[in-house]
Amino acid sequence: MSSIHPNMALTGEPPKSINTQQKLATFLGMSGLIILLLAAFNINFPNKTLWLSISLASIFAGIVWFAKAAYSDTHPGIKNDGVWFKSMSSRGYLAWLAGISLTGFYIVLYFFPQFIGLVQDGDNTGLIALFDPLSKALSGNPASQWFVYGTLYTIAIAAFGIKFIWKYRHNRYEKLRTISVIFFQTAFAFLIPEFMARLNSDTFSLPYYDLKNIWPLNYYNFEQYRVDDFISAGDIGLALLLFGIVSIFVITPILTYKYGKRWYCSWVCGCGGLAETAGDSYRQLSDKSQFAWKVERWVVHSVLVFVVVMTTAVIYSYLGDDASKYWLTRDTFLIGVGILLTLLFAGIWFFKKEELAKDARIGAIGYLVIVLSLIGFHYAGGTTLFLFNAESLRQAYGFLIGAIFSGVIGTGFYPIFGNRVWCRFGCPMAAILGLQQRLFSKFRITTNGGQCISCGNCSTYCEMGIDVRAYAQKGENIVRASCVGCGICAAVCPRGVLKLENGSLDGRINSEEVLLGNDVDLMDLLNQKSR
Repeated sequence: MSSIHPNMALTGEPPKSINTQQKLATFLGMSGLIILLLAAFNINFPNKTLWLSISLASIFAGIVWFAKAAYSDTHPGIKNDGVWFKSMSSRGYLAWLAGISLTGFYIVLYFFPQFIGLVQDGDNTGLIALFDPLSKALSGNPASQWFVYGTLYTIAIAAFGIKFIWKYRHNRYEKLRTISVIFFQTAFAFLIPEFMARLNSDTFSLPYYDLKNIWPLNYYNFEQYRVDDFISAGDIGLALLLFGIVSIFVITPILTYKYGKRWYCSWVCGCGGLAETAGDSYRQLSDKSQFAWKVERWVVHSVLVFVVVMTTAVIYSYLGDDASKYWLTRDTFLIGVGILLTLLFAGIWFFKKEELAKDARIGAIGYLVIVLSLIGFHYAGGTTLFLFNAESLRQAYGFLIGAIFSGVIGTGFYPIFGNRVWCRFGCPMAAILGLQQRLFSKFRITTNGGQCISCGNCSTYCEMGIDVRAYAQKGENIVRASCVGCGICAAVCPRGVLKLENGSLDGRINSEEVLLGNDVDLMDLLNQKSR
C-alpha cells in the first residue's frame, strides 16, 4: 500500500520528537551533569570517588545512548536531517542558551577558578575537590581547574566521537580519523602528562607536556622556566626539549608535505578533535561569505606574526651576550631567526610566485613586521620591543589568544559561529600548516564535475567556510590553506564527486581547467594527467 506525502518541500519534514530511549538517555546524562553543578555550588559529597564515577559515567553513557537511539535503527548514509529546524543547531533559543553557558564556564575556568573550588594553600572545595580522587590516582597531586577541564574535554571527545562514528558509519575515513583523535586526546593529552607528573620528586621534575601539542600551538614551550625544567630533568628533559624542536622543523613539514594539514588538524589535534566530535552539530553555521574569508586571512596570519614575534622576544630576553660563555648569544639568535625567515620567504617567493598570487600581500606585510621587530629587539636592548617588555607580550598573547580567542570564543561560541572558529580565524598552527599545504603539499581534494548535481551539501557542511560546490561544478581541485581535510564534504556528497587524494605536485592547482564546456581539450588534459 503506497502512502501519499503532500509536502513537496525540498527541505523535507521538520524533525520528529525524540523517542523514548533518547528521553531516558537525556535524563541519565543530565543527572550526571547535575551532580557536577551541585558540586560547583559547594555541596559536599561524602564519597567523592563514588559520586565522581557516577557523574562521569552517567554523562558518557547518556551521550552514547542518545546517539545509539538516534542512529542505530537508520540506514547508513547522510544524517543531517532537519538541522535547520532544530533550535540547538540553527542558532535558536537552545543554541544561545548553550553558547552563553559554555562561555560562562570558560570565563570562570580561566579567570575565576576559585569560584569552582580551587584553593592555592589548602584543600580544594566544590567541583575541583570532587575530581581530587581521580587526579591523585593518576598523578599523585590534587586536582586543578585544568585537570577538571582536561577530564571533561576527554570525555566529550570520546562520547561524542562514538556518536560521530555512528552518524558517519558509512564512511571509513571518518571512522578512522575519529578513532585517531580519541586515542591522541586520551593518551597523549590526558593520561601521559599525568603519569609524567607522578615521576616528579624533589630531585627530578618534568614540566607538564602534552606531547601532541607543537609550537606555536603550545606558545609557552620555550619560556625560560620550562627550558630550565627540561635541562634540569637530565636526559629525559633534554630529549623532550629536542623533540619539541624537531617537531617544528622536521616532523611537521614532512607529514604536511605528504598528507596536508589534515594529519594534525583532523587526526591529532585536541582542538580539532573537540570541534569534529562535540561540535559536529554546528558545522553548517560557518560563515561562507567572501567577507568572512577576507577577515579570516588577515586575522589568522596576524596571530601567526604575533606568536613569532612574541616567542622570539621571550627567548631573546633570557639569552646572554658574552660569546665566550654561551654558544647561543642574543645576537646569534637574532641573526639566525632573521636568516631563517629571509630564506623561507625568498624561497616561497622564488619557487611559488605564481601560486602565491593573492597571498603575497599578506606574506610581505607579515615578513616586514617580523623583521622590523627583530631590528627593534636588537637596538632596544634588554627585553623590550620598542615600548613592550617580552613578558608583557607573552601575557598579552596568553590572555587575548590563548584564553579569550581559543577558549571563550573558539569553543564557547560553537552554537553561534560554528565549530571551527578558533581553527579558522585564530590558530597559528593552522596558519603555518595551511601555508605549506597551499604551496608544498601533495594533498588535494579532486572533483568530478560531470557528476555534480549542485545540491550544495558539500558547501553547507564545510566547517571552514569553503564554497566547495563552486570547485565541484568546475571540476577544479580544491587546494585551500584553510582546508583541514576532515572529509565531510565527500561524506555528505550523494554522487561521489569529491575525493581526498595525495598525488604529484604537477597540476595540483588547476584553477584554469574547466571540465564542463568547450574551452579545454579533454583528451589532451587526460593525457597530461596520466603522465
